[in-house]
Amino acid sequence: MSSFAPLQRLVLTVAIIASFVTFLDGTVVTVALPAISSELGGGITTQQWTVDAYLVTLSALILLAGSLSDAYGRVLIMRIGLIAFGISSVAVAASVDPLMLVVSRAAQGAAGALLVPSSLALITATMRGELQARAIGVWTAFTTGAMVVGPLMGGLFVDLLSWRLVFLINVVPIAVTLVLLGRLHLPEHPRGARVDWLSGALCAVGLGAVVFALIEQPSLGWDSPAIWMPAVGGAALFGWFLLRQQRSEAPMMPLSLFQVRNFGWGNLATLFVYAALALNGFVVSVYLQQGAGLTATAAGLASLPITLLMIVLSSRVGTWAGRLGPRLFMTVGPLTMAAGALLLLSVTEQFSYWWQVLPAMLLLGVGLSLTVAPLTSAILGAIDAEHSGIASAVNNAISRVAGLIVVAMLSTIVGGALDLDGFHSAALVTAALFALGGVVSWIGIRRNPADAADVAHTTTADH
Repeated sequence: MSSFAPLQRLVLTVAIIASFVTFLDGTVVTVALPAISSELGGGITTQQWTVDAYLVTLSALILLAGSLSDAYGRVLIMRIGLIAFGISSVAVAASVDPLMLVVSRAAQGAAGALLVPSSLALITATMRGELQARAIGVWTAFTTGAMVVGPLMGGLFVDLLSWRLVFLINVVPIAVTLVLLGRLHLPEHPRGARVDWLSGALCAVGLGAVVFALIEQPSLGWDSPAIWMPAVGGAALFGWFLLRQQRSEAPMMPLSLFQVRNFGWGNLATLFVYAALALNGFVVSVYLQQGAGLTATAAGLASLPITLLMIVLSSRVGTWAGRLGPRLFMTVGPLTMAAGALLLLSVTEQFSYWWQVLPAMLLLGVGLSLTVAPLTSAILGAIDAEHSGIASAVNNAISRVAGLIVVAMLSTIVGGALDLDGFHSAALVTAALFALGGVVSWIGIRRNPADAADVAHTTTADH
């Protein structure tokens, strides 16, 4: 980060650490689920809701959090989110039964919703053009690395220590970030606008009800009132939410943002790419333990090549995308990941990580490195700094909702069981989603005018 000014380095450090804990917490739990349900009870139901309670509140409230960030200031909202995340992490670690665990995880998701949009908004509000692209590349390397290294950390803690310590480890980076925030003095101009709490509730309850129906449908069936009523009611509430956004003078999610070319098409690409990432991460982590017989730690280590490639390549790709534009990277990256997902079809009953899984992980790592920083930069760079908080929130909400829905539909995708045939079915769906992300990017993404002007100015100055 030597190319950044001291204030910019501080902003980037705060943004990375604050986002890191939320991304880590969303993934670290996956390999710990058997140990959690074994100690607290509740079986598969506890496992499902340990994951989904966090994702539902994170996904549903992130829009409201982005609105709060713009209305009251990014630093204030981040400070509140950090404190709440630390308290809820301690509550998760201290859980004595499934109910306390699930409620605490839901609180964690709500606190995490305050952190991600305000973190990226700090970057987009203090840096523009090629410098912003480079900063987002660095941010991406660390935060996406957290998503991938999470299963490894979870496996190590489960095998060697306790699943409870997985959540307590968040307390240290949270404390560090709070100290750094105290040193960060930015000229913020919070709008102080009225926050649309009703829209926030409609989005949260509507999305939560639909996700509940998708998760419970395989066991109860669509003809059960406990399934179709939440599904219909949730869809209606979410439709009401969208209608309010269209008619409101100060919408929580300005639909006009989607008229900006890169924002609209970029978020459609986000939907496909992050649905594929969530499906692949879940299926690989679970199948390597249940189907291939690996330990929790070994299953976590399986995805380590992706992490290493992200750390090495993401900041460089962010710089290249700032110079060349995001379109090529956002096309080639997802198509490379689609090829990696197809390589997982080589997995057989005679399992070999080195020949059947590692090549796929390498392609996924390269493709992910090519995709994420340009994708984030293209979307947020298309929106003015005043709306950077809500723009970041919308993009993050779409990525979380994509993962939430595809994992909720897992039983349908794998044909009812995550055996070898189910694993192959998931690989095909994953590849198709990645490919759609690449095609959408090629069709819709263009260089942001402000970034093109910045590059042209830099080139002229060099001569």
